[in-house]
Amino acid sequence: MRFLQFDTDGISHYFHTFIVLLFALILAFTRSQDGLNSLRAITVTAASILEEPVSNVRVYRNALKTNAYLQQQNILLQDELSRLRTIEKENQELKSLLRLEESYNYPLQITRIVTKQLNTLNNSLSVNVGSSEGIQRGMPLINSDGLVGKVILAASNYSQVMPLSHPLFRVSAQIQGSKANGIITWDISSPSYLIMDFVPKTVPIDTGMVIETSGLGNEFPAGIPIGQVVDFRSQEGTNTQQLKIEPFSKLNEVSEGFIVLFTSDTSLVHLNNEFNQLFE
Repeated sequence: MRFLQFDTDGISHYFHTFIVLLFALILAFTRSQDGLNSLRAITVTAASILEEPVSNVRVYRNALKTNAYLQQQNILLQDELSRLRTIEKENQELKSLLRLEESYNYPLQITRIVTKQLNTLNNSLSVNVGSSEGIQRGMPLINSDGLVGKVILAASNYSQVMPLSHPLFRVSAQIQGSKANGIITWDISSPSYLIMDFVPKTVPIDTGMVIETSGLGNEFPAGIPIGQVVDFRSQEGTNTQQLKIEPFSKLNEVSEGFIVLFTSDTSLVHLNNEFNQLFE
């Protein structure tokens, strides 16, 4: 009779394994809590060290995006600020022109300068009014600061203006509050200034004196401001002195103005022409 036999070796392996696991769990939850805490701390530290470069890269990319956005916004704000400053300047100029129009004795035609050529000897300006608005050759162009130039050509809707800074520009002028007269021309050797010639030496001159149109020559009306004296000297061999004038109108900044609708007295023009013919 044969008896059933059990494999006790296999059961013993499972039993031993169970005992070891149970012992490990007991140690883990009782005696090795400090060890587990240390292991957790080491694990967190290692994870932080590994995560830091990745986090820095993410922060750097976000900073680049933010910087690009801020630069774009700065450009837009600068552009807006520039436009607001331009509008403010134009408003101030228009207000000054309105005050000028109210105080002038001659009719004025408001105009805008559409082209400028100020880098050559043959300087010129173009304005957006012409003969259809009553503009004629010889009429002065002024702004709120003073004389800018005179019309030399007038088409239907546009006119060409010879500015103060032109070699052929001439205007009869006087010292404000005085009867001392002279002729204003452009100082080619010092393009930012004008020259006033033929002022008698007997006339006391000082810097800061205001120069204005005299009305002589029947070309411009009297009293248009031109500039102020910054220097003066005697002209050798003559009884006159020469004045250096800083013009009030800054041609690079002029954008609007008035054409003074002033025409020469034709009877006086004919009389002058007849007088000149007597000596031809």
